[in-house]
Amino acid sequence: MYAPERQQEILRLARDGGRVDVVSLAEEFQVTAETIRRDLKALDRAGLLRRVHGGAIPAGRLDFEPDLAERESTAADEKDRIAKAALAELPSEGTMILDAGSTVARMAAAIPSETSLTVVTHSLPIAARLADHPGIQLHLVGGRVRHRTRAAVDAWALRAYGEIRADVAVVAANGFSVEHGLTTPDLAEAAVKRAALTAARRVVLLADSSKYAQEQFARFGALSDVDLLITDSGLTPEDANAIQRAGTEVVRA
Repeated sequence: MYAPERQQEILRLARDGGRVDVVSLAEEFQVTAETIRRDLKALDRAGLLRRVHGGAIPAGRLDFEPDLAERESTAADEKDRIAKAALAELPSEGTMILDAGSTVARMAAAIPSETSLTVVTHSLPIAARLADHPGIQLHLVGGRVRHRTRAAVDAWALRAYGEIRADVAVVAANGFSVEHGLTTPDLAEAAVKRAALTAARRVVLLADSSKYAQEQFARFGALSDVDLLITDSGLTPEDANAIQRAGTEVVRA
C-alpha cells in the first residue's frame, strides 16, 4: 500500500472512531511506528487530523480533552524548560494565582524552598504540591471538582476569584492564537480561567508550542489579555514576532 492510500485509510478510521493510535495503526498496516508518525504528521500539516499524545484525532473535534496523565507525559522536556523560565515571574513576597494546567503544576513544583509568596489556586494537584512549602501562604479555591483536570469550577470558584486582586496570574490554555485567543474544551473551566485572568494585574501564559494555532470549544480571553507568553523553541521566530506585534511579550525557553 502506498503512503497516500494508507493515509486516506487512517483518516477514515479516525473519523469513524474519533481517534487513532500509533501502535494499533502500525500493527494494522504492518509498518513501523515511525512510518505511522510520518503519516500522522502529514495529515496534521494538511489540516485533516490533529496529533495528540500517542496518536491523532479528527481536526474538527474541538471538544477533545486529554486526561491528566496524558497531559503530564506530553511534551515533558518542553514543559520543564517553560516551568523553569516561569520562575523568573514569581513576585517577591507578593500574590500569585496558579491556574490548573500540567505546565503550571511543573512550575509550582519547582518553586524554591526559600520563596516567600501567597498563592491562590483552584487546582488540587497544585495545592497538594504546595501544601508543605514552608514559605507559601496557600489559599485553595473551592467548587465542583472536574475529574478530568482535578480543578474546581462553577459558582464557588467564580465568586472567590471575584473577591481578590493578585500581582500575577499564571494561566494555561489548550489552544492559543492571535486570531482565536485563549481556548479550552470545557465551558465551566473556561469561566474560571477567565475569572482568574481578570483577577490579576499581570498575566503570564505557559503553553508549549504544539498548542499554537490550535482552537478549542470554549474561549476565555484574547491573546492581548496576556502580558507574557512563555513557550518553547518549537514556536517559530516568525510566529513569535506576530504575537509580539499583537502586544504580548514572548519568551522561547
